[in-house]
Amino acid sequence: MSNGVSTSTDKNIVDLSRSNRNRAVSKTVRATRERLQTTGNSTKFFDRDALALHVNAMLQSALVTPIFVAVVTAIGLYINPASNLIAWALLALSTHAINVLAARRASRIEITTLNTASWRMRLLCGQILVGCSWALFSLQGCETCSGDSFYFYKGAVLLVAISISAMNGVMLRQGVLFGFVPLILTLLVSAILSRHMLDIGMTAMCSIAVVFFHYIADRQYRSNLTLMSYQSEKDELIAELEVAKSMSDEARRRAEEANLAKSRFLASMSHELRTPLNAILGFSEVMHSEVLGPLSNPTYREYAGDIHRSGQHLLDLINEILDLSRIEAGRYELNEDALSLLEIAEDCIGMVQLRASGKSISFHQQFEPTLPQIWADEKAIRQVVLNLLSNAVKFTPQGGEVTVKVGWTAGGGQYVAIKDNGPGIPEEEIPIVLSAFGQGSIAIKSAEQGTGLGLPIVQAILAKHDGQFILRSKLREGTEAIAILPATRVLQSLPAFDDAAPVQRRRKTFA
Repeated sequence: MSNGVSTSTDKNIVDLSRSNRNRAVSKTVRATRERLQTTGNSTKFFDRDALALHVNAMLQSALVTPIFVAVVTAIGLYINPASNLIAWALLALSTHAINVLAARRASRIEITTLNTASWRMRLLCGQILVGCSWALFSLQGCETCSGDSFYFYKGAVLLVAISISAMNGVMLRQGVLFGFVPLILTLLVSAILSRHMLDIGMTAMCSIAVVFFHYIADRQYRSNLTLMSYQSEKDELIAELEVAKSMSDEARRRAEEANLAKSRFLASMSHELRTPLNAILGFSEVMHSEVLGPLSNPTYREYAGDIHRSGQHLLDLINEILDLSRIEAGRYELNEDALSLLEIAEDCIGMVQLRASGKSISFHQQFEPTLPQIWADEKAIRQVVLNLLSNAVKFTPQGGEVTVKVGWTAGGGQYVAIKDNGPGIPEEEIPIVLSAFGQGSIAIKSAEQGTGLGLPIVQAILAKHDGQFILRSKLREGTEAIAILPATRVLQSLPAFDDAAPVQRRRKTFA
């Protein structure tokens, strides 16, 4: 069977192939992803979020700097008790308090796109004040210290201070660089004035540390921006999927309401149509059979026969529509019983034998001699076989042949295969034929047009029996329709039990 897309203009046909089903969804997701990636690559798009993360990080690590300043002051006083580190500690704590208060105020108000730049500038100025406090620390000296221990102390403190500031200011762009520019300038001026190798080394070491930590902070900042971009993209995609799901739920709800309205309409109209149809069929048959007396004009008798045939065709159409609507609504109940597929096939061949004889069509039967019974609905299986036989007789030309096979499947089930040597169906029209009210080009040109509901009903009935329907056809080579019932429907007979010795009654004992 071909899965190609039909070019027919039949509005009732829906292409259910996987490529066509997923094309619209793939296009929507691709367009959304491209739009999100285009907006997510802009760093300005996440400035407000980055600033909020920086403020949050400052508030969470607010106690780190005071503890570090206290430790530095205590060690400095131990090394040089005469130094003025207490005054520097108060200044450092004051600048840190200013930064914390600014961060707390920024966290309490809503940072918008308009005031993001101003708040970023305020926080950068706060970092510069912190850098100025560390620049004053670099000017501390120790005249009573022996050796280079105080230089080692200042260098270690400045490196740790740079690293702490870099960790806290990752989400503030160029915060490390701007914050420690005063320190680098102070060390550079001191090195130029003193021309001492230790001052020059400390200047170089701190400059390299600032550049290195600025590079690390910038890399971390870009990585965080990438993660934020992915998070935003995921949120947008989830939102798109939720919107699509809500639209799908709404469409499904409307479809269910329409299906319910259709079922109610068919249920009411079937009663309204069947009542006059019964009168039409009965009276036309009486007139055609001339029960109450002969008709003087033979044309009237012919008209009565046409009325009877037209009414019977309309009644069959109503019954098929109701059957299909009950199956689609899940209200088609199966009255299952043990039956023989061979007997049903023989009975159905006898029913269409008269019609086939009018077209000189011969039947060839290829039945398995012994087939066990199956567990199925006899009326439904008989309807399946009759529909397939009627289609074969309808589209088989004069003097044609119809082959009916009944036998085992490879999986242990049973099948009925009906093959004719008619004009066949083009492979691209098979999905049309299997749809409701769908008819192929051969059927449309034929004089015997049907309702287009026979094969869909066959498919639905076999699906209710957990079976399968296969339609194979090629143009000018005939058509083969195969109805398959699974192995779970086959009733296997059990062998008789051998006579067994009676069970001796156990004697009860009491303690």
